[in-house]
Amino acid sequence: QVHVEESGGGLVQAGGSLRLSCGASGTIFKINSMGWFRQAPGKQRDLVALLTSDGRTTYADSVKGRFTCSRDGADNTVYLQMNGLKPEDTAVYTCYSNIADYSRRARDYWGQGTQVTVSL
Repeated sequence: QVHVEESGGGLVQAGGSLRLSCGASGTIFKINSMGWFRQAPGKQRDLVALLTSDGRTTYADSVKGRFTCSRDGADNTVYLQMNGLKPEDTAVYTCYSNIADYSRRARDYWGQGTQVTVSL
């Protein structure tokens, strides 16, 4: 069984920084991708950043140059460093991962979500 859990988030003033962490644990054979999605009130859930096992990172245009997604492979942990936060970054941020377990079957896993609120 695989479990994904986030930490971090909170309230910050515009221009400030926050760092989110997400760890995957359990019967992990291979992590194919890990990253973050976000959903603001009344809007759909959108990709923020995604790291794939081939070393590539994809960012939403709205966060390029401000957010950095990185991974500690030894700990199966992914981080989202968010700098220059804007009120429009306010959303529930959810960790996502595509993980193959020991049966080699890959599945999508989601964290519980963490609130990020950016005030003026």
